[in-house]
Amino acid sequence: MFDSNRDKNEGSTDVRRRVFLATAAATVAGLALWQWRKPIVMQAAPAASGEPKEVTIVLFSDAGQRLKIERIPKIVKTEDEWRKQLSGNAFDITRHADTEIAYSGKYWNLHDKGIYRCIGCDNALFDSSTKFESGTGWPSFWAPIAAENVTEIRDTTFGMVRTAVACTKCDAHLGHVFDDGPDPTHLRYCMNSASLRFVK
Repeated sequence: MFDSNRDKNEGSTDVRRRVFLATAAATVAGLALWQWRKPIVMQAAPAASGEPKEVTIVLFSDAGQRLKIERIPKIVKTEDEWRKQLSGNAFDITRHADTEIAYSGKYWNLHDKGIYRCIGCDNALFDSSTKFESGTGWPSFWAPIAAENVTEIRDTTFGMVRTAVACTKCDAHLGHVFDDGPDPTHLRYCMNSASLRFVK
């Protein structure tokens, strides 16, 4: 009698243990998949999508001199066209909102004077006069060179609400903007070096 009750209890414990282990494994697998999937905040629209949309940007010389405001067609290319133009890393970051590893980009510790242009379309994005040392391992700026030249996008990937920053002219993903920067704006435009091209 006691033996049969013990067998039932052991059998029931084994079933509960198996259910617990299976649930735990499924949860871990789901979290791993969610953690490692690449967020796609923006992507190049197909080139055959009709007449390109026009955007307004501010043109700058390589010396950082503001030239004029201009209305131009947005640059639209296919995935293959972008892939041919950009390095693999720049393609993943600018076209699929990937992020480079902190302290790995070539501009995080650059202190030279100049401007930073978009790697995809050469749009002027940031001036070195607004660059500051954020301690994050990414190039950080307290303002763009012109508000018209960047676009802010609500980003809800990874269960967070953030503000992604893109190039107005070609929709290249640049990074994110946060409200923990220095005076005068208290903003931190945390950019990927691979999205930028520095002009000294």
